[in-house]
Amino acid sequence: MSFPDRIVRTIDLTQPPATVWAAITTADGLGGWFGDSASIDLRPGGTAELTWSGEHTERLRVERVEEPSVFGFTWHIHGLPEEDPRRTYVEFTLEPAGSGTRLTVVETGFAQLTEDAHRVAFDGNTDGWAKELAELDRYLDAA
Repeated sequence: MSFPDRIVRTIDLTQPPATVWAAITTADGLGGWFGDSASIDLRPGGTAELTWSGEHTERLRVERVEEPSVFGFTWHIHGLPEEDPRRTYVEFTLEPAGSGTRLTVVETGFAQLTEDAHRVAFDGNTDGWAKELAELDRYLDAA
């Protein structure tokens, strides 16, 4: 049996691409909407860390940086043990849309999972991206 391998979310934002780029690729930006604090070494092979309320930390590996339009990273798969080496790949694509930005997020790599692990990771991240992108929109509107 085959499972969906990718989550795709698109949101239209009123801010220009440069503002959205800063929100998704800087420590201040990421810590403002995608965690409570963040650090990032913005280069392929660099690392990033997102922390939520000091309780959970997520480590990312930067894979692709094409300013101001593409940012990609790999990260741990939700629901798997921390030591599991499998990762999913997340890519943000920014396109000018009038005076704003169309942001598309694609996460791939779920097909490598068992049925139970797939259900947890895919469903959790599908819901998670909807919530996180809504937070990004609120963060940008408040800036």
